[in-house]
Amino acid sequence: QVQLVESGGGLVQAGESLRLSCAASGRTLSGYAMGWFRQAPGKERDLVARIGWAGTTYYVDSVKGRFTISRDNVKNTVYLQMNTLKAEDTAVYYCATSATPRKYQFDYWGQGTQVTVSS
Repeated sequence: QVQLVESGGGLVQAGESLRLSCAASGRTLSGYAMGWFRQAPGKERDLVARIGWAGTTYYVDSVKGRFTISRDNVKNTVYLQMNTLKAEDTAVYYCATSATPRKYQFDYWGQGTQVTVSS
């Protein structure tokens, strides 16, 4: 069983940056897909970005050019660098990983970290 703990959220003004971290324990992240999701009040939880076992990345259109997902398999941590934040980025951000190597499925979830962007 893998445990995921997010950190780095907070309150910032529009245009500022934050870097979220997701530290894993109980299992290596190497060989597994990782994703960042977000859920705004009253909305569903949606994918923001994902990174594959070989480092391939994907971003939803709304964050392309502003967010960067990366992974450090030595530190067993995944990051989400968020630049030029907008009010609509306000949400609880969750990281997730797969239970199966080399599969884009998300079975394990962290507790989330709140990101609030004031306009």
